[in-house]
Amino acid sequence: MFEVHVLASGSDGNCTVIQFDDDAVMIDAGISCKRITNLMEQEGVDVRSLRALLVTHEHADHISGAGVVSRRFGIPVMCNRATFDSSCIGNVEYTEIKTMGSFRVGCMEVTPLPTSHHAAEPNAFLVEAEGRKALVATDTGKLTFQVEHALREADIAVIESNYDKRMLAEGPYPPYLKSLIASDIGHLSNVDCAAAIKRTMSDKRQIFLAHLSRTNNAPDIARETVAEITGMKRLRIDCLEFKGDTRTIKARG
Repeated sequence: MFEVHVLASGSDGNCTVIQFDDDAVMIDAGISCKRITNLMEQEGVDVRSLRALLVTHEHADHISGAGVVSRRFGIPVMCNRATFDSSCIGNVEYTEIKTMGSFRVGCMEVTPLPTSHHAAEPNAFLVEAEGRKALVATDTGKLTFQVEHALREADIAVIESNYDKRMLAEGPYPPYLKSLIASDIGHLSNVDCAAAIKRTMSDKRQIFLAHLSRTNNAPDIARETVAEITGMKRLRIDCLEFKGDTRTIKARG
């Protein structure tokens, strides 16, 4: 059993759990511990299976619940030193990891990959167990070589599709913020996400569009854009539809 549970994704908070048999890792905890506990129960994930909390970067929508989660569940926070020093998580068990330095958590092998975002040292994570691979890559203005390579190999890819270019350009954000979002250290647009998926096309891979902006995007627009550019059927492209929505993605075969 190799499953990816997307508990929250977007500007309001991010949290994903990857589970293989009796071991699970959480990637980010940008919502409250109480809500995470309820959503894990809803998705059928036993909190006792959690072995570690992996942190991608220090922004609040990824770490606001991290300290409480670590202490409540008795699991270490694992991230690079630059991220931890920028996070102000509090008194937690901390395990330092290195970007591109693979390590094991239970029966899973985890590789932190470099991303391109306005943060200290942001990471994506590639998690592998018995030949199955899941990639969680959000908060990046462009795909680094390492993330694109992982996208090509992944069986399940949770990849950022943050904004529609027209909605961002015509939306309410101030010019400096629009420029940051659209920059190489901002976020990935629907078009750029779709182009990356097309470059790394794989019939076996399951695609989940993550971190959709509630102001500058919409689920239908994101899916339609990716479907049109890649030629994939819309039914094969998933994302969260509304606040409080969750998703469990099971590896095929």
